[in-house]
Amino acid sequence: MHYGADYNPEQWPDEIWPDDVARMREAGVTMVSLGIFSWARIQPREGEFDFDWLDRVIDLLHEGGIAVDLATATASPPPWASAAYPELLPRDEDGSVFWPGSRQAYAPSSPVYRRLAGELVTALAERYARHPAVVMWHVNNEYGCHLNADYSDAARDAFRRWLADRYPDIDALNAAWGTNFWSQRYGSFDEILPPRKAPYSRNPGQMLDFRRFTSDMLLECYLMEREIIRAAGATQPITTNFMGAFKPADYRRWAEHVDVVSDDCYPDPNDPEGFRAAAFSRDLMRSLKPGVPWLLMEQATNALNWRPTNAPKAPGQMAALSAQAIGRGADGILFFQWRQSRAGAEKFHSAMLPQAGTDTRTWREVTALGADLAALPALPAPAPGDARVAIVFDWQNWWAVEASDHPMNGLDYVAVVQRWHRALHRRHVQVDLVPAPRAGEYDVVIAPLLYLLSETDAAALTAFVEAGGHLLTGPFSDLVDEHDRFRDGGFMTQLRGVLGVDVEDFGALVAPDAPAGEPGERFAPFAGVGGAGVGGAGAGGAGSGSIGLGEAVGTLLAEELRIADAAVEASFTGGRLAGRPALTVRASGSGTARYLATVPDEAGTQAVVDHLLATTGAEPVVAGLPATVEAMRRGDVVTVVNHGDAALSVPLAGTDLVGGSAVDGVDLEPYAWAIVQTAAGSSTGAAA
Repeated sequence: MHYGADYNPEQWPDEIWPDDVARMREAGVTMVSLGIFSWARIQPREGEFDFDWLDRVIDLLHEGGIAVDLATATASPPPWASAAYPELLPRDEDGSVFWPGSRQAYAPSSPVYRRLAGELVTALAERYARHPAVVMWHVNNEYGCHLNADYSDAARDAFRRWLADRYPDIDALNAAWGTNFWSQRYGSFDEILPPRKAPYSRNPGQMLDFRRFTSDMLLECYLMEREIIRAAGATQPITTNFMGAFKPADYRRWAEHVDVVSDDCYPDPNDPEGFRAAAFSRDLMRSLKPGVPWLLMEQATNALNWRPTNAPKAPGQMAALSAQAIGRGADGILFFQWRQSRAGAEKFHSAMLPQAGTDTRTWREVTALGADLAALPALPAPAPGDARVAIVFDWQNWWAVEASDHPMNGLDYVAVVQRWHRALHRRHVQVDLVPAPRAGEYDVVIAPLLYLLSETDAAALTAFVEAGGHLLTGPFSDLVDEHDRFRDGGFMTQLRGVLGVDVEDFGALVAPDAPAGEPGERFAPFAGVGGAGVGGAGAGGAGSGSIGLGEAVGTLLAEELRIADAAVEASFTGGRLAGRPALTVRASGSGTARYLATVPDEAGTQAVVDHLLATTGAEPVVAGLPATVEAMRRGDVVTVVNHGDAALSVPLAGTDLVGGSAVDGVDLEPYAWAIVQTAAGSSTGAAA
């Protein structure tokens, strides 16, 4: 289990470095990420490198038994680079330049930036590829974090080349984008610009392709550096740090190119549901590279500096969130950063070694966690069967569903997906976040807001149901192809058969933040109805009788459905759709497919999830726990964390992997946690 932080020795005089190593050993640090923002120190001028200081730091760490995750330092070009080559600076949609003085002031598609970055990485890799201290390579840092998209002339030229590679000719592009609308037809690729500031709505196909292009340009930068490192003979794993559900970069595509997924995650201590948001990010990271443990590359030991209000973590909360990451597949717990900065924009950001020194709660918690992690044996890798429930999460769809000019503008794809995840999390059901083609690996799949649905993905979901799976989707699903164009034949052309319903209209409701006097409906209440159901309870159908949805309320959309051969499980009970279907179910093959014609609120989502779990038999990791306790599985190892404010006991038996003792029931104080190896093959779950 790796334990450590970003280490920035260039911020400190070299006489402090030996003390840093001594304190790291005291804290139980096993690895540090080194050199992330060191370009200006490593290369003070073009063509001139200074490695003496870095040699000394790496040797000191190695002598102290601390491994190095060596960064390529390309995340922030030094001032001399943009002074000599201003064309490497990025621009926004208005054409304004992002100037140096912060970080990430570079255009990812700039040939000059790539040349300079390549020269730096070549020098680093050739010098340190075989250094025994270097156990991993850290390429760049948080690609796209602050600069989500670049509209410079470098991006213009690269976008044209990217489009020419994607489309066989300009006629194919015109057909894909529908450029006969508004006289947008192009005569050549050289006429195309990035979607810069325009008088009104921009072409949806162009916007979607530009998002793909932006992700690909960042990925090209990563791949360039990775290939340089490998060419120098380096055999260590190579990674770059992700940022949870980050819209600009399609991490699903990136994951195949990193040896180990790493993530930066900063849940808000002010948010009582923040641990659920963190669980969502952990589950996403685990799902990106199935069967391979990931690394929590950055988190905070205590308070941050960049939110409007930066609350400290409660006593024990840092360790509790660290245990959560381990339970959800992490094999490393690291922080930003090792020693709190004395200057710069992040000097109020907490660190492992605080500005206030070692007589602090933060330091005591840091050293205690280090000792606990050192006591852990090697944990099993996340296993394919750990989760039997999945949520479809797709970047291409995310980009399309949040485009403009829709029946309900302002749809927040991630917020809706997270709402479904929270409902499952409260019931202690482990969830993977996967692309549609992986649906067949699970028993139950939820696919919200599946607006852009490729033929391949639609076929995978249909095959999943027919083979015995249980699918829940809708609303605003199966509407457009990969170019954001309607297909022939109306809406929902690909899943219509398996669902047994069709959509007539989307029924936008008044937005939640709309003025109170605005006409229309804010909510669409719905409730379960009686009936025989489809397929009977034994076949995963609705069974007989009504379903208890409580105060279920639909928001954003209330679609008008045409029923072909599906049964109605719930109907709208108020508003313009009173009496019309809200939730349907249809048996197909040996599985079932459900369609929900609205976006339920928090309580409604929970009610639908509870109904889905009851009818499909999906099991929690540990049954009978309060919602503030979470339980996670890695093979035969179960981690439990108490995020609540009351002590309790968890019915879990096995071996406590930190203390090494046998347990039959685990007592947890607030923010306490335990990692327990259960008996091989035993189940701690029961029907939800």
